[in-house]
Amino acid sequence: MFPSSTRTAAELSERRARITTFLDDRGLDALWLGRPTNFAWLTGGSNVVDRASAVGVAAAGYSREEGFRVLTNTIEAPRLRDEELPEAFSVTAADWYTDSLAEFVVAESPASAAADFDVPGLAQPDLSTLRQPLSTADIDRYRALGRETAAAVEEVCRELSSAQAEQAAAVDVRTALESRGIEAPVVLVGGGERTQQYRHYTPTTAPLGDYALVSVTAQRGGLYASMTRTVEFDAPAWLDERFEAAARVEVSALAATQRAACEGSTAGDMFGAIQTAYEAVRWPDEWQHHHQGGAAGFAGREWIATPTESSTVVAPQGYAWNPTVQGAKSEGTVLVTTDSVEPLTLTDSWPTRSVSAVGGDLSLDRPIPLSV
Repeated sequence: MFPSSTRTAAELSERRARITTFLDDRGLDALWLGRPTNFAWLTGGSNVVDRASAVGVAAAGYSREEGFRVLTNTIEAPRLRDEELPEAFSVTAADWYTDSLAEFVVAESPASAAADFDVPGLAQPDLSTLRQPLSTADIDRYRALGRETAAAVEEVCRELSSAQAEQAAAVDVRTALESRGIEAPVVLVGGGERTQQYRHYTPTTAPLGDYALVSVTAQRGGLYASMTRTVEFDAPAWLDERFEAAARVEVSALAATQRAACEGSTAGDMFGAIQTAYEAVRWPDEWQHHHQGGAAGFAGREWIATPTESSTVVAPQGYAWNPTVQGAKSEGTVLVTTDSVEPLTLTDSWPTRSVSAVGGDLSLDRPIPLSV
């Protein structure tokens, strides 16, 4: 039996159509995907054994003549065939002690091909446009990932204490996520003192203190969801005001995202709306101190918005904006379509507040600081 994460026939047909267009546009005959998120995007399975490696133990590909294929070694072939791959993929294995994966791809591939990792003689194009926008099946899985990621993080946050060390809290977050089959390439836990000093509060042995920010980027099946929760113990009086400011910037960014998707504008075109929002909440220079986020899906960020970013804003697509205001942060993963804005990393068990974009063209419930 194949795992539920692998692709259905309908999904593979959709992937085939995208890849064929991609190949046609570039005059190529084959595409090979060895990086884990791209492998998962195509197959629905995993090629990861060593999480420290940027390239997995197998390359999934599509060629005009041979259709869907996976190239790997004799160690991995039986498991991948039995547990990770749809039946539509043929599996070819090289002896584990002979060719590297890149060399095996060269030996098996048409000459006119591309790959997402370094393969001698093959092009290595940007694949972000291949992964965007999200398909209907991607969206269904994204909703489940967002919901379960939020539930795991909130479960831990409700049990935090002022004296707890940041690192101990981070371990609990990773455990809660992994128990749901979710990996966490990013887990940031910062106490009140360090979150005011640093925008990326990598966890230390310092106690959480008067409040804490818990931020994660979580991954399952190649999809990534990012979110932040704030927990108050004896928080400073200014925290709620700064959180409200960050949340208004986040909702303003989402409103601008939807407009840009409808217009086919670029991330750079819409960045002015983020700067305007910071000015409106009286923190005009804050955007300079931390990246503001951008498109999400089969990458933690498909692109990060800057004033000059040329990537086109598309829909339907996940977006994760993460504005900060000196010790406060508002972040979640949100599905943006041309006619809806749907938060994915929300649950019914965390307090929220309706927050309006600057200009009032969008209001969303955002998770507010929780007092414990």
